[in-house]
Parts: sequence; C-alpha cells; structure tokens
Amino acid sequence: MGNLDVNVPKLKKNAFRYSKVRGETASRIRIPGGVIDAKSMARVVEIAEKYGTGEIDITNRQGIEIPGIRLEDVDKVNACVQEIIDALHINQTEKKAGYPASGTRNVIACPGARLCPFGCYDTTAFAKRMEKEIYPNDRHVKVAFTGCSNDCAKVRLADFGVMGMTEPQYDKDRCVACGACVNYCRRRSVGALSLVNGKVVRDTAKCIGCGVCVTYCPTRAWTRSREHYFRLVLLGRTGKKNPRLAEDFIKWADEESIIKIVKNTYAYIEEYIDQDAVEHKEHIGYIVDRTGFDEFRKWIFEGVELGPKAEVNERVYWGGRHYDRYGG
Repeated sequence: MGNLDVNVPKLKKNAFRYSKVRGETASRIRIPGGVIDAKSMARVVEIAEKYGTGEIDITNRQGIEIPGIRLEDVDKVNACVQEIIDALHINQTEKKAGYPASGTRNVIACPGARLCPFGCYDTTAFAKRMEKEIYPNDRHVKVAFTGCSNDCAKVRLADFGVMGMTEPQYDKDRCVACGACVNYCRRRSVGALSLVNGKVVRDTAKCIGCGVCVTYCPTRAWTRSREHYFRLVLLGRTGKKNPRLAEDFIKWADEESIIKIVKNTYAYIEEYIDQDAVEHKEHIGYIVDRTGFDEFRKWIFEGVELGPKAEVNERVYWGGRHYDRYGG
C-alpha cells in the first residue's frame, strides 16, 4: 500500500473493497431493490471517471463497484457518493462519510409486479422497506425478493428468500371451460388444476400460489387475491464448507411477520456469534448449525403473529455438499 497507513477493517466497513492493486480500492454503491434513478447513475459515472478507472462493475447483488480509486481519495469519493445515498434514501449515521456498514448485504429484488406479468407483488417496495428496517448493520445477512416461484432473483441462495404467492380467486361465471389455465398450470407449474364437469377445480394442497392461471386465463375467471402472501425460505448459501439451497420455512406468510423474523435474527446473531470469527462476519447458517434450529426458531418468532393461512415447517433440514466433512 506504499506509504499509506491503511486501516483495512475500517475501509471495508465503509463499503470499500480491499484491492489487490497496491494503493487502490473500489467504492461499493448500495442499490436496495436493484432500482437506481438515472441522475444517480450519472453521478456514479462521474465518480468513476474522476476518481476511478472509468469502469463500473455490476455486482451479483445488484450493487455497483467503482474500481481504481486511490486510497487518498476515499474521503472525496464519500462526499460525492452522498447525493446517491440521499436519492436512494439509505440510512446513514454521518453525512458525507459514505456508507456506515457493509455486513448486511444489498437487499436484492427481481422487477416483480412493477414490470413482470407473473409478479405477485411489488418486490422493489418490499425490498426498500426491508432495507430501512435492517440497514445499517455489520452482521453478514443476505435478503432477496422475487415476485413468484420462477425465482428470477435466485432467492434460494440468500439467508432469507421471499417468494411472492397469490391465492387464485375463481369466478365460475366468467369461466368458459377453455382449459387454458389447466394446460398452463400443467406445463408451467405444478398441475394443481383440473377440469371437472365444465368447471375448474384447484387442488389447494398442491397449489403453490404462482399465479400462472391468472396470467393465462383469457376471460379473467382467475384473478389474484387482494392479500399478498409469501413463501419464506431460509439459509441458502455459497461458500467453501457447505454450499446449499435455502429450504422452505413458511408458506402463505404475511409481510409484517417476515419483517419481524428478519429483524429478530440480528438479536439471535448478537447472542451466539463466534466472537473469534474474522471481523465478526460469521454466516448465520453456521451459527444455526452450531446452536440447533430449535434455538434459532425460538428467537426469530419472538413477537411474531402469523396470519391464519400461514403454514410453518416445524423442522427444516438442509443438504448441500459438505466439503468440510468429506473433502473436495
């Protein structure tokens, strides 16, 4: 790093990447829900051209990295980033000091109902609300939102994955028994519909609330429920030891309960995190592996009142490849 006295943990906490290039770093721009206004994006370009290499990296978590920033320019970049932080309504503890934490990752979302005909809810709005509730925080937590069970946002790789659901509403008087919904449910979903005596019957136990029937019904005999429901999946992860997909925890969950469950997780982490973990970035999943799922479940349900339709898996088991046990 030359003659510069660099406090690497402080640099990383301030959302700058530790670079392999001596004397340089990269600024990480947080974009909750993956939506940024054009003016803020133009500001990103200005920073990249003035202080970086003129290049912009788009991250897997819908954020932006501006590489090639000299370490002596970090404070100047933080001052420039303030306009972006203000425009995106990022919680902050000190103006013109950049981002106050980097542990809780950027909250990501697919376009959802704003743009996609399959989207069951406004993913961006929920993602931004979640961001306000949990950021800033130094604990390593990943939250992701997707509009339906197509899972375009790959939420099963997150600690908390939120998948949109709808309870399809059927108006038999508008149904012409064309069979389109039955056909598309079979081809593009789980085959929960059948045609009986000229009317469509939905297997409620099999239905995953994807809304395919709503999208393809030509007469609007199927519509989405007014209530928004969600499938909450838990503790997916990549990593060296035990990569795995998140598993189903609650079906037909409500928004308020999901917010509380995620917020409660931070108290659980504070109680059980390994204090010797490097920079206290121990992944939630490894903490749960250590304490047991029942203890985790007790903490995250504190003060949570699920709606009457909610279906909870009492036990959750994860698979994946255990490189730490069996080798590569």
